[in-house]
Amino acid sequence: MAHQQLAFIGGGNMAGAIFGGLLRGGWPAPAITVVEPGTEQRQRIAAAWPGVQLLEAASRSLEAADVVVWAVKPQSFADAAPPCAAFVDSALQLSVMAGIRSDALVGATGSQRIVRAMPNTPALIGQGIAGLFARPAVSAADRATVEAVLAPTGQVLWFEREEQLDAVTALSASGPAYVFYFIEAMIDAAEQMGLTREQGRTLAQATFAGAAALSAQSDEPPSVLRERVTSKGGTTHAALESMRKDGVAEALVRALRAAEQRARELGRSA
Repeated sequence: MAHQQLAFIGGGNMAGAIFGGLLRGGWPAPAITVVEPGTEQRQRIAAAWPGVQLLEAASRSLEAADVVVWAVKPQSFADAAPPCAAFVDSALQLSVMAGIRSDALVGATGSQRIVRAMPNTPALIGQGIAGLFARPAVSAADRATVEAVLAPTGQVLWFEREEQLDAVTALSASGPAYVFYFIEAMIDAAEQMGLTREQGRTLAQATFAGAAALSAQSDEPPSVLRERVTSKGGTTHAALESMRKDGVAEALVRALRAAEQRARELGRSA
């Protein structure tokens, strides 16, 4: 794809993961503009990525943008949008803000060419996944542009209905926290069994990374992979039986449904 002009409204971690990956891949720095009111953050971006155009506030220069990436905190969107609206209405709009519905973006920008993305934090190391939803006015070429912009952050997966992004939020956007929660518990268990916390951390992290990689590379479902590790009467069987009796799987499903419900509530209130 030709190097289009990109404008980022907000220069935080997720914006940095996107434009940083693009710049490392050869995207020209002058083709990227970042609107970031924070002086220290602008200074960090300038030091890390020389040549990127940095703005303290919205200006007419945003009219040159082919794609506008909304990357402010959701609670800051209502204040950030009005100063930009007059300059960005002809651009393709890509939002990575949690909870802000596309209708709100239409109202704020006057554009119907809107794609919502729900990324997750592994995007910071290029191993994330983002759920995407496009409004009807978004063309096939626009979709290809969005995929190219997000490519450095990891995988993308398109969804037909915007409300499905609430489930994406619960599953993959919040999902890294669940993994970290399990890793924490495994480290605590390691310490109780006589290992050091550092040993427990190394073992737990490698186990999660290896199991995830094996699942990704296998054609077989996770249930079959699980069964292959589980010998009846063995150590794995003892652990899984304990989890079954404690209702771990059911508790996890309830947790994800709670996250989905909260995402829905935040969307209605945004």
